[in-house]
Amino acid sequence: MLISTENEKDRPLERLNGPDGATLLNIYGKVSLIKQCDERLIRLIRSGRLAAPYYSPRGQEVIPAAISVLLNDDDYVVTIYRGLHDHLAKGVPLKGLLAEYFGRAAGHCKGKGGPMHITHPASGVVMTTGIVGSGIPIANGLGWASQLRGDGRIAVTNFGDGASNIGAFHEGLNLAAVWKLPVIFVCQNNQWAEHTSLAGGTSVTDIANRGAAYDMPSILVDGNDARAMWGAAREAVERARNGGGPTLIEAKTFRFNGHNLGDPAHYIPEEELAAWQLRDPHPALRALLIAEGHATEAEIAAIEESIAAEIEDAVAYAMEQPYPDESEGRLDIYDEEIAI
Repeated sequence: MLISTENEKDRPLERLNGPDGATLLNIYGKVSLIKQCDERLIRLIRSGRLAAPYYSPRGQEVIPAAISVLLNDDDYVVTIYRGLHDHLAKGVPLKGLLAEYFGRAAGHCKGKGGPMHITHPASGVVMTTGIVGSGIPIANGLGWASQLRGDGRIAVTNFGDGASNIGAFHEGLNLAAVWKLPVIFVCQNNQWAEHTSLAGGTSVTDIANRGAAYDMPSILVDGNDARAMWGAAREAVERARNGGGPTLIEAKTFRFNGHNLGDPAHYIPEEELAAWQLRDPHPALRALLIAEGHATEAEIAAIEESIAAEIEDAVAYAMEQPYPDESEGRLDIYDEEIAI
């Protein structure tokens, strides 16, 4: 369900046509890739074959998948350390992505960034930050550059509910609203800021309401509902693309695993987790596609099998690649052409 928040109550919400079957299948392919890749990485880490910090996005797959089908290849995405789903949805090539996880020279950052610092400008992923909320002002900079150039590119910045309590969130929204920047602020509200519940650290129930302070159009949406998420994203993308300025989207979802791999998440009430797992977006979208006749069970299974094979191929590729040479430690530190 797409909901207009209080600061839009005097503006009729545009009735958006939903995504067609082909678009829903595209979204599902991304959701399945994210889910399967997440599960494969967890198995690799637990088996000792991969040593890397990892923050699972399981449960949040639909949010970037539904947004990404509306973006151009050169549109910008800025995300955080829990960003595997954002990377894959935007099209970061899997082999180079996993090579980076393994710290190999063939990784997108030459094996020097790791999972928390993925960049791949060719796919529009400009930055993955390990600092909560720090991508928000960077997305403003990208949006401003696009505005100055008049190239029509937009910037999407993803962050969690905890980031809405830091200064950069409020400063970023204010500046974007003042300058009408083509930026979409996506709060993936998974209900937990590390080990702190939403109610335990945030003064509002709906973070989307905070957009009212900056007179910013804001949308509260079920982030587990592919149709609703697509509709919210389409409204925001069209606004940004047409010069209407920024949008704040709060996508309600849930984090199925602990803050990072190794966190048993005992602090999450079992009944709360169980209730959200019943709303798992992956099987829900799978069932919808079959029920509405967009794909058969066999066709869906074929998609999933193809994705599994792609992941296994990428894992094998990554593990065969060499580690970066020691000389790389002195490279990519600063631009040689800039006078200091």
